Amino acid sequence: MTEKVYAPAKATVVGAQPADTSKTDAHPVPALRQKPQAAAPVAAPKARRRWIWAVGAVLVVVAGAVLYLQPWVAKAPVVTVEAVTLGPVTRVLAVNGRIAAERSVDVRPLVSGTLAEVFVSEGDALQAGTDLARIDPSAQQAVLRQAVAGLDAALVVQQGAQASYARTLALGANAARTTLDTAERAVQSAAQEVARLTAMVDQAQIQLGHFTIRAPLGGTVLALFVDPGQVVDPSTTLLTLADLSALVVETDVDEAYATQIRKGQDASLQLAGEAEVRSGQVSFVSQRVDAATGGLALKLIPDAPLAAPIGLTVTANIVVDRRAAAMTVPRAALVSDAQGTAVFVFEAGIARRRAVKVIDWPAARLIVTEGLAPGVSLITDAAGLADGQAVTKGQP
Repeated sequence: MTEKVYAPAKATVVGAQPADTSKTDAHPVPALRQKPQAAAPVAAPKARRRWIWAVGAVLVVVAGAVLYLQPWVAKAPVVTVEAVTLGPVTRVLAVNGRIAAERSVDVRPLVSGTLAEVFVSEGDALQAGTDLARIDPSAQQAVLRQAVAGLDAALVVQQGAQASYARTLALGANAARTTLDTAERAVQSAAQEVARLTAMVDQAQIQLGHFTIRAPLGGTVLALFVDPGQVVDPSTTLLTLADLSALVVETDVDEAYATQIRKGQDASLQLAGEAEVRSGQVSFVSQRVDAATGGLALKLIPDAPLAAPIGLTVTANIVVDRRAAAMTVPRAALVSDAQGTAVFVFEAGIARRRAVKVIDWPAARLIVTEGLAPGVSLITDAAGLADGQAVTKGQP
């Protein structure tokens, strides 16, 4: 076999001039060898294929969802439907009130002065006519003594006039007519003066009696507002006195319902802090609506006497109307506009508007008096519906 000998290749530098081989260099330059370049990484074909398949799958899912939902196509709204039926209905007005005494009075003095004594305390149970307090009567006692002294002097003058008249009469024909007339007029004048001063004495005695304040009714002292030594006058409230044997619930209702509240209507009463519900009835209906608040004052009386502190909150439900058979609809089923009040009924996938009349009342369901018949499929929420609109019945 013949051995082939390959001559070594000459290395070149890109951009350099070719070496001159004709000259001999004492120090030969070693040949430069090109450094091999690193190969560029190549992406794995399998990983790239997996990524493409994943993106494709996502696009297919999204496309399927869009085709299924079809957002460009208007969908019929889903509505809840209930069948209209007849049933017993009780119309109730709920109000809040407070316990009050049926007979209660703020006691004020009839005269002015310094309060000398207070004979009672809060919580005392009293009989009518019991002394409550006394105003210093010194000044009024002096007025009374002066009036009595004036009356005594007038009585003396009257006695003198009567004696003079009697003497003149005794003279008979010897007495001048003018003298007799003068004596008679003196008797009359003295009698009138005695009557005037007697009235002054009576008035002073009555006024002196006002300096002692007495209970106008039997009851309990709820509050005491004054102390001895305080200057009081007829505008000063000394105390509050109430008869706790007869308690009522005081409340008021809005004037919108004033014409529907009557004396004798049943009511249920629940006192704050109690679970028990007591029966009662309306015992008083004011004939005047408060112009400032628009409220009509009421009193409710429990069927059985109760013991509770004055001012306790009471929740009361007044039964305004009871019907053995009536149709009711949810308030949300009603729509009110320029055409009037109406509801929508479900008929073969279409919402049909029906004009109705209802009794407006603060409740979740209202009584329908005209426009509906039992058995009709009522759409319970009329928001956003139009007459003739296609709808889908949902699950109740």
